[in-house]
Amino acid sequence: MEAWLWSLLETLSLPQYGLSSVFVVAFVSATLLPMGSEPAVFGLVKLNPELFWPAILVATVGNTLGGVVSWAMGYGAHQAIDKARGSSTHLKALDWLERFGPKACLLSWLPVVGDPLCVVAGWLKFPLLPCMLYMAIGKFLRYLVMTAALLWLLPGDWLPAV
Repeated sequence: MEAWLWSLLETLSLPQYGLSSVFVVAFVSATLLPMGSEPAVFGLVKLNPELFWPAILVATVGNTLGGVVSWAMGYGAHQAIDKARGSSTHLKALDWLERFGPKACLLSWLPVVGDPLCVVAGWLKFPLLPCMLYMAIGKFLRYLVMTAALLWLLPGDWLPAV
């Protein structure tokens, strides 16, 4: 298992794969699929410390664009249901979210509720650009804080020798 993990991390950390892998993992993890992108970002930065800022920025862009896809799915679902029903659809449980508007997307970084929040923002027809801005701010801060904290908590070489 350790050899497999080392091989995977080594492959993903190669300059030609590292940042693109982080982008793909961050993008996919921002959808409703249950996966996290933080280990990929941390692994790349741990093996290539000079890629700290590029990895944070690429992960932020990938995760934000994945959130935009989730927003679009929610918006499209609302449009389709409204068209099929011939009337506007609204759930009372979402009233509290409407009070915050696009600013609620700032919480899109949260585990479990963050990704569905982007879908709900689209469902509620919040404007895309402010939502995307708040998503990007929240996701950037998450990657920055989590990666820096992991580097601080796990200094030095922690991977097994090959």
